[in-house]
Amino acid sequence: MCGLELNKQASGDGPVVLVMLILGTILVVSAFYVDVHFEPPLWVHAIIWPVVGLPLALLIMRPLKALFVALQLRHNTPDI
Repeated sequence: MCGLELNKQASGDGPVVLVMLILGTILVVSAFYVDVHFEPPLWVHAIIWPVVGLPLALLIMRPLKALFVALQLRHNTPDI
């Protein structure tokens, strides 16, 4: 395409930390809400939240990593 080699760009741990903060907050608040309003047994929580959290984490990770690489290229910072 444009000849830009993205394999030399490193986004570091930034996207991972951001996903953990955003998704962790959403999942914990949601778990508390479900627990207070519906009072399901503990095994239901153990099934629901990994099934919800893992796909969301994988869905959010790629755009955030692309954002961090784009910001790195925009501000001409050297790769890590």
